[in-house]
Parts: sequence; C-alpha cells; structure tokens
Amino acid sequence: MNFIEFRNRFLSLASFTTNQVYASYPRFNRNNLGRWVRQGYLVRLRQGYYAFPEYQESPEYALYFANIIYKPSYISLHTALSFYGIIPETVPQITSVTTLKTIKFSNDFGEYSYKSIKPDMMFGYDLREMDGGRRIMFATPEKALIDLLYLYPFYNTERDLEELRLDESFMEEDLNAERFTEFSHRIGSKALSNRIDALRKVHNF
Repeated sequence: MNFIEFRNRFLSLASFTTNQVYASYPRFNRNNLGRWVRQGYLVRLRQGYYAFPEYQESPEYALYFANIIYKPSYISLHTALSFYGIIPETVPQITSVTTLKTIKFSNDFGEYSYKSIKPDMMFGYDLREMDGGRRIMFATPEKALIDLLYLYPFYNTERDLEELRLDESFMEEDLNAERFTEFSHRIGSKALSNRIDALRKVHNF
C-alpha cells in the first residue's frame, strides 16, 4: 500500500489506532507505520495511536488528542486553570485526570500528564466545541480547582493557597460558588473539605 492511499483513507479522522487500520486493511503491514513515522508522514501519539503532522498547525488538536490517547479522561488541573486565566503560569504539560492509573506520554504534539481519580469523581466537565465539529472534554473552572485540591494535598493551609496566586477577579466575579459547593459536597471528602474551607477564607466566597 502507498502512503497517499492510506492518507486519503484516514486523514479526516485526525488520529487513528492500529485496530482501525486493520479493520480497513486486514493484510496491512504494520512495519509501514514505523517507516512513515521515521519519514515524518505520521506522528506516533502513544503505542497503537497515530496522527498526521498537518494537525500540528492547530493548537486545539494537542488538547483534543489528550482525550483520545487515554480514555476515560478530561483536561483539568493546571492546564484548565491556565486556560481560564485562574493561574498566571503558562503550563508546559497538558494535564488531565482519569479513572485509569497515573501516567505520562510525550509526542510531537506535547507532554501529556494524567492523574488518577476515583470513578465517582469523573464529573464536572464540559464538551468544548473546536474547529471541524470535534469536541474536547474540559473541566469546568470549579472542578479544575477541586481536582487540584484533591490531588495536591500540600495545598493545605491558607498560606499554601495564597502561593497559588489565583486570579482575584476571577475568584470574585466568575467562579460559580454554588456549583463549587455542589461539587465539593458530592465528593464528600473531609480532607478536601478542609482545604476548600481554607480556599474560601483566602478568597472570601
């Protein structure tokens, strides 16, 4: 099989798996994938997952692939907080949460970090529309903060939380305090509740 035929078949998918390849071409020679990666025709996202380098032209696809290569997961933590302007830092990794084990991946689209949460915490995300009609699972601001406090217990005192440098105007005007309370009660963790109480004192909400 030549690459042009292969590209015409899979390009519209943005990313694809080896299982999808074999479903279309049962006698496909898997060595082609490694050769096309070395030639720069394909990008290996992780074992068994590939994409076309053309999609690097759109930054949204780096986020989209975070959902694809490790399921179930949604973008949260520092990436989501930076996206909403809640923290000032630019985040080098794309951070997500998952019900699977904690893991990291690296590919030409970026560095991907996944933190493990309990299945009953897999809520509080929206499906954000992107170009081409695709959607990205993205934590709401409230859930991104809760995920951070849950997974990083060293943010434990008012002083620790002040050092996060959360954007004051966002915390005062844009954070949905009712939703934040609902989410925290739904989780029902005493340690998390203590950290949330400290956050409320720092930001008066």
